[in-house]
Amino acid sequence: MKIAVLKETRPGERRVALVPESCQKLIKDGYTIGVEAGAGGSAFFPDAAYREAGAAVEPDPAALVRSADIVLKVHPPATESGRNEIQWMRPGTIVLASIMPLKNLDVVPALAAAKVTAFSTDAIPRTTRAQSMDTLSAMNSIIGYKGALIAATELNRYFPMLMTAAGMVFPAKVFVIGAAVAGLQAIATARRLGANVVATDVRPEVKEQIESVGAKYVGIELKESASTGGGYAKELSEDDKAKQHRMLAEQLTQSDVVITTALIGGVFAPTLITAEMVRSMRPGSIIVDLAADGGGNCELSRPGETVEVQGVRILAPLNVPSTMPTHASLLFSRNLVAFLQAFTKEKTFRIDLGNDIQQACLITYDGKVAHGRTNEALVKAGKGVA
Repeated sequence: MKIAVLKETRPGERRVALVPESCQKLIKDGYTIGVEAGAGGSAFFPDAAYREAGAAVEPDPAALVRSADIVLKVHPPATESGRNEIQWMRPGTIVLASIMPLKNLDVVPALAAAKVTAFSTDAIPRTTRAQSMDTLSAMNSIIGYKGALIAATELNRYFPMLMTAAGMVFPAKVFVIGAAVAGLQAIATARRLGANVVATDVRPEVKEQIESVGAKYVGIELKESASTGGGYAKELSEDDKAKQHRMLAEQLTQSDVVITTALIGGVFAPTLITAEMVRSMRPGSIIVDLAADGGGNCELSRPGETVEVQGVRILAPLNVPSTMPTHASLLFSRNLVAFLQAFTKEKTFRIDLGNDIQQACLITYDGKVAHGRTNEALVKAGKGVA
């Protein structure tokens, strides 16, 4: 089977889906690999490195896709005029990418209409067996790490406690909202930088995880569970939202840095920090809204921009993994290899509709939308059939 690796075309994207190290592994498993010329350049993987790994570097992306059985990407296939990657695919082509189907509903019907078999790596279940394939967790780890570094760089004071000839300075107080993969990595990084860290999550079962990476847990007693399983959270009831609002307001007034990472279902960001809360914070404090790709956790966030309100700066960076393209590509690539190798038999990738991992992340198959939540969202948006 032939694998095609395409260059990412979204503005600002520097990652590549497969790195030379991974090409070598897949070639040993019996695959042939074609890489679009320049695909890895922005992540510092030159064409020569792919050739040395045994892959062919091909200048014509359309011809490359037409000849491929499997297409690997970071983002969903491009559909813009002049580069409609779905139109290049033959029926039965397998696409493996972070499709984010609930955020990219327009792409899904096009994949189904082309009879493409599409797997979305961000929908891979968070189970022990699937952990090595989970691109969402791998990228969220980078988001949390980089978010803490952004906070330390932008804050107008030290993160750690320091003894100087001029006397002692006390550590910064960091408040992390959300303790899934990104939040836990933000906590761990802020602690390594010497900050005093407090964290919260609507799932009380993560208290032990928060404390294990060095933070103090603060939370509320919920009337209804906010856990959906698999490491994801759901929206709170109105009563619980009111309790959370009071707790957050209290913590924000005491914090130098607030790092937010909260997403519902790993996709959409609930608004947790109101404009009123921002105005209650100390001048010079900052908010790093790491949920900006999902809309943002702060009411005043402007995704991709930095704004200032009464001396409080709100940073809302987008596509944070792309700011570390080498390691982000390496980890993403290893996740894809783990997925492909798990279902490769006799040098062929096997589709197994009875497998729980494939079931969970299969988005389109045989001309239909196979993913339940995506189909429901399409129907709701008037783009699908119930």
